[in-house]
Amino acid sequence: MKKNLRIIKNRSDIGAGTRGADMGIDAMEIAAINAENDFFNRASLVEVKTHNESIYNMVKNSFAKRISFVVEQCNRVSNTVKETLLKDEFPLVLSGDHSSALGTISGIKAVNPEGRLGVVWIDAHADLNTPYTSPSGNIHGMPLAAAMQEDNTVMQSNDPDEETIKSWAELKNIGTNMPKFFPEDLIYFGVRDTEEAEDNLILRKGIKNYTVPEVRFRGLENCMEEAIDKLGHCDIIYITFDVDSLDCDFVSRGTGTPVPFGFSPEEAKSLISGFLKTDKVICIEFTEVNPLLDNKGNRMAETAFDILSYCFG
Repeated sequence: MKKNLRIIKNRSDIGAGTRGADMGIDAMEIAAINAENDFFNRASLVEVKTHNESIYNMVKNSFAKRISFVVEQCNRVSNTVKETLLKDEFPLVLSGDHSSALGTISGIKAVNPEGRLGVVWIDAHADLNTPYTSPSGNIHGMPLAAAMQEDNTVMQSNDPDEETIKSWAELKNIGTNMPKFFPEDLIYFGVRDTEEAEDNLILRKGIKNYTVPEVRFRGLENCMEEAIDKLGHCDIIYITFDVDSLDCDFVSRGTGTPVPFGFSPEEAKSLISGFLKTDKVICIEFTEVNPLLDNKGNRMAETAFDILSYCFG
């Protein structure tokens, strides 16, 4: 990566089921200060306005909570990412909850409408639910389905109202009114906590998931080389790193939906830095640090910043 880095601070956490991820960026900055690392002073910064005050509003629809505000937030993130790319800068997006990844992907696609986009999703969760299938209604579990314009009605268990359906259509069409990437250009690393509807979609679309056991059995470098080869036909690559991809028992439970048996910090460093070496990576996002839930002080934010500073040092 040879472009100037621009840090996009998106403190929104309205897509999550648990509050606190809006403070994840601050926790990472505290980790940097304590490590006497001036990383956050060495890049240009931009703050994205949030709708976090909407958490005080009564939830009207349990199938897609606060979806109208998430639409606005994703539009803001999309526009900021688009503006950054048009300035020929590299966007490093630091987000509260993972719903905003739809905005990031949409901004990338808006600048590269003809380019084929590869997505590397490092996460414990598939994030492929929709208002028609979600058991929780939390939109941080839906960004990939929205990005692929996938409703997954063959696995429908919910009956969303017209207002929700309208907002869902708006969410799917941010940036461009077409799918942002093909299912075969989506690669998971570490997904291990999924819903039945997501499993069905992964199987039908042939989406590859490199599980933690597979990575350790076959070797991380072998899996990464294979993944890079699978995305060889892609013009650009987006990486997103949800900290719940890490082993919550080894690191900490400082994230909204912690899952055991995840990656180690060293494995995460190798993954992200390995893809960066392809020179196709156009944007990276770090998300879901929640210091309010951390059972080891500020350990999750410290670990996330350690990974971040290693990859961009």
